[in-house]
Amino acid sequence: MSTNPLGVHALVWVGDTSPESVSTAVRQTKAAGYDLLEFSLHDSINLDVDAAAKELADAGLSVACSRGLAFDADVSSDDPAVVERGEGLLHESLVLTHKLGGTHLTGALYSALGKYPAPLSTAGRANVVRVLQGLAAEAAGLGMTLGLEVCNRYETNVVNTAAQALRLADDIGADNVTIHLDTYHMNIEEDDFVRPVKLVGDRLGYVHIGENHRGYLGSGHLAFASFWHALADVEYTGPITFESFSSSVVARGLSNDLAVWRDLWDDGFDLATHARAFMENGLAAAGRR
Repeated sequence: MSTNPLGVHALVWVGDTSPESVSTAVRQTKAAGYDLLEFSLHDSINLDVDAAAKELADAGLSVACSRGLAFDADVSSDDPAVVERGEGLLHESLVLTHKLGGTHLTGALYSALGKYPAPLSTAGRANVVRVLQGLAAEAAGLGMTLGLEVCNRYETNVVNTAAQALRLADDIGADNVTIHLDTYHMNIEEDDFVRPVKLVGDRLGYVHIGENHRGYLGSGHLAFASFWHALADVEYTGPITFESFSSSVVARGLSNDLAVWRDLWDDGFDLATHARAFMENGLAAAGRR
């Protein structure tokens, strides 16, 4: 039996990382009974890193950070200047995550977050591998892990399936590069919720739980029971973080990137406490709680 740390994405609570919003997110995460708080670094310019690190430590919460890149700062580009800007963003994000007390930087670290007009080029993929090899070496020196989040075709053209993520990780060739599975994206791209988990196996480093419409867990059509059992089968012990977006909370820029056009909920605390119980119960039924 193992107990996975259960996390919640800060965008369930707040749309930015201003000091007031960080305090709200930390307080609500603790009150809802979670172990970990995940921050998206889309708004990192407003983040008071030292203050946030202290609040997280005082609350006894772990932290993880995630991000995608931008089309003008994209390491999968053919343009060296665009790649260089993307590499700079990744370096800044790694250092920021470390200063917050986190050991895990994850997300679409390999591309912009958005719909691409053409397939990934050979040169673009080579740029991804080169940059992430350097980032992985830097992360290893800090005792940190990178996650390659598998995202759907409308948000990236680099990695859409677990199999593609494994090939990319193999080419990067670093032990601290892990695979990040997300049920929302898996529902679009994978054949089922079991085979990708077993394919990734002990290289699974982070998990996002989200409904097919990104609202309340259990209110959509996703086969979560099979996913919990697959995680149990591979003896996954890492974080499992609930991710949900509603236009009533999410900041405008990221909301547009993620195509969050509907108010799927307006009470983050009710949503988050429901999600925590849903995950607890699912893991317990699979013998992992």
